[in-house]
Amino acid sequence: MNATPDLLYSETEDDLRAAVRSLLADRADAQTLLARIEQPSPYVPGLWEALGAGIGAAGLLVPEKLGGQGASHREAAVVLEELGRAVTPAPYLTSAVIATETLLALDTDQRPVADLLAALASGERTAVLAVPLSTAPGAPLPATDTPGPVPAVADAVAADVLLVPRPDGLYAVPAADAVITPLSPLDLTRPLAAVDASGAAGTRLADADRAREAVRRGLLSGAGLLASEQLGIAEWCLEETVRHTKERHQFNRPIGSFQALKHRMARIWLELVGARAAARAAADALATGAPDAGLTVAVAQAYCAMAAVHAAEECVQLHGGIGMTWEHPAHLALKRAVSDRTALGSPGRHQDTVAALMDLPAPERTLL
Repeated sequence: MNATPDLLYSETEDDLRAAVRSLLADRADAQTLLARIEQPSPYVPGLWEALGAGIGAAGLLVPEKLGGQGASHREAAVVLEELGRAVTPAPYLTSAVIATETLLALDTDQRPVADLLAALASGERTAVLAVPLSTAPGAPLPATDTPGPVPAVADAVAADVLLVPRPDGLYAVPAADAVITPLSPLDLTRPLAAVDASGAAGTRLADADRAREAVRRGLLSGAGLLASEQLGIAEWCLEETVRHTKERHQFNRPIGSFQALKHRMARIWLELVGARAAARAAADALATGAPDAGLTVAVAQAYCAMAAVHAAEECVQLHGGIGMTWEHPAHLALKRAVSDRTALGSPGRHQDTVAALMDLPAPERTLL
């Protein structure tokens, strides 16, 4: 097992959080997002450039010698916490984490790999791994060299480059050479698309064995840091619920003073504390290359996914009538939380992973 993980935030991470939160408050507040989701593209113009290049968030995981910031998964996790809090439409998880980590697992001395990493780190380009959003680390990958699209690829509509796994290796395919068909997702802030790259040649980046391990690393990092996004969702939902129940009065009293509502919010808080510990442990395990990173990530996903959904459901319910309306951002958080619950492996699948790694009986369940 790994040494005791560092769950605390460093001063650098706190500074990064403040910068990202300030940017999102200025460029992508709730009202801006509510207006954008009515349009064909939810992405806020100029936001990715400011986040990826201006703050340098796109290159956090890329070493300095390859043009990045040379930071770690801990810093990337902080960015995702803030993106989760604001339910921001941005290809950060898909490009700056999953695609970037996939490329870093390849031979970075190769010119095509190094050049693409430098472009991703600068925010000049975005890349997406062409697998369904629901694909868990270690799960079988769809065949992408046969006719027919790969379904539910997240942020493909925003990508410049597609990383396409094929039986003989991993290929970089210009997005313009593939057929990308937008789908109608539950979460309007994270667009999904069907991607058909079977007719595009692309540039071969790795052989089959190296590609398989690289994709696994990319998906594992994505799943581990997705827990931080789920943590951010839960944090916002609890804070917004507490604020609302302090201001909303019934019988000349704040509804937050009612014991039944206090108990419900207390339960969310307890789950939030556990989610923070699990998410930070996963980020630290990935950052340090801990041998039990796979287990830590599975634990984080099995817990944080459900904690985020519960917090979002309670946020909608405890807001009463206003929480059910399109004008209030609570539905954005709920839809992102529900969508994230099946992203990169369901909680049930991650529970099975924990059971297998710890040689325990698999849990019995009826859902997920």
